[in-house]
Amino acid sequence: MSPILRSHFDDYAAFHRTAGNQTCHYIGIPAIVLAILAMLAKVPLVTLSGFLVTGAEALVLAVTLYYLTLDTKLAFSMLAASALLAALGRWIPFWPGLALFVLGWVFQYVGHYTYEKKAPAFYRNFAHLLVGPLWILAKATGRA
Repeated sequence: MSPILRSHFDDYAAFHRTAGNQTCHYIGIPAIVLAILAMLAKVPLVTLSGFLVTGAEALVLAVTLYYLTLDTKLAFSMLAASALLAALGRWIPFWPGLALFVLGWVFQYVGHYTYEKKAPAFYRNFAHLLVGPLWILAKATGRA
């Protein structure tokens, strides 16, 4: 793990100490990521060899390139998870995707204000919007 990612994870963890907040994030973050990918799957970009590339795939590619600068193994694990969520997102209509997005954020804010009693980490550092999903994956795989 790069020193930069270790620093991000340490800072992020300081905002996610309680079990209630962590549980809310284990539900909320994947819901938000799935929702974003579902909504972006409705944005066609280009067709390559018969495959319609959408905004979802473009986002997965961009975020994966960022994650590769932080940790190669986690980046490839997140790519696999993101590809699965992007494929699932193609089947979710826009409005249910938007509802899932809102629900995911409700979980985030319940976690922070009910359990943690602290504002979300991304209020201080926007990079945490990308660190959060990677942190959840790292915790789930024992790499955090």
